[in-house]
Amino acid sequence: MVAIGAHLHGGEPLAEARARDAEIVQIFLGDPQGWKKPPDRAEEVRPLTEAGIGLYVHAPYLVNVATTNNRIRIPSRKILDQHAAAAAALGARGLVVHGGHLSDGDDPEVGFANWRKTFERASFEVPVLIENTAGGENAMARRLDRIARLWDAVGEFGPGFCLDTCHAHAGGEELLDLVERVKAITGRIDLVHANGSRDAFGSGADRHANLTDGHIDPDAVVEVCAAAGAPVLVETPGLADGQGADIAFLRERLAK
Repeated sequence: MVAIGAHLHGGEPLAEARARDAEIVQIFLGDPQGWKKPPDRAEEVRPLTEAGIGLYVHAPYLVNVATTNNRIRIPSRKILDQHAAAAAALGARGLVVHGGHLSDGDDPEVGFANWRKTFERASFEVPVLIENTAGGENAMARRLDRIARLWDAVGEFGPGFCLDTCHAHAGGEELLDLVERVKAITGRIDLVHANGSRDAFGSGADRHANLTDGHIDPDAVVEVCAAAGAPVLVETPGLADGQGADIAFLRERLAK
């Protein structure tokens, strides 16, 4: 059985993990919409490690190392470096970061080159897991053809991949055989974000739903998790009750 857990939205991490019966958790180290250096959270996180619960860190949402806008790209590199260092110090298993996007009309090759420069200029002490995203016509990791071009640029640096089911659905990628198609590009899936979607296929809307709600067949999410064989995190609504139910659902279905 793969490890299954949830993204935590505040509270004391160990207590929140146990309330969900989570084997792994994901957290933000600071404000997901802020540029500040992440605070030291060692005292909060240490009980997780002592309890054998695995930790993943999600980089702030505003990180966009692909953009041609220097006022965003340069601080994005800095804060990504800072979060990677902090995640490594906490013993995190990976740092999840969105693929980013360009403005309309920008050449996507510039975005791929900017991603390559990010890896060339940094020495990450924790696996960096690039996550597929839901929206944006000039996104680096919304569609598989763009992910393939991104991996052509950065694959030699060994990045990991985080597959989000809501993002794939909203981004216009069918979940059927998705794991096989992703692995043909990246060679790996290191983490699955198992989420339902509040919106229809191809909507571009990053709005998560619980697994038995929304527009994604929950059986399709289970099939993705089973095929990926990677740790699974839910980022679904409902805090401990909602996420706990989703974890229990996946654990029961994946045990069959």
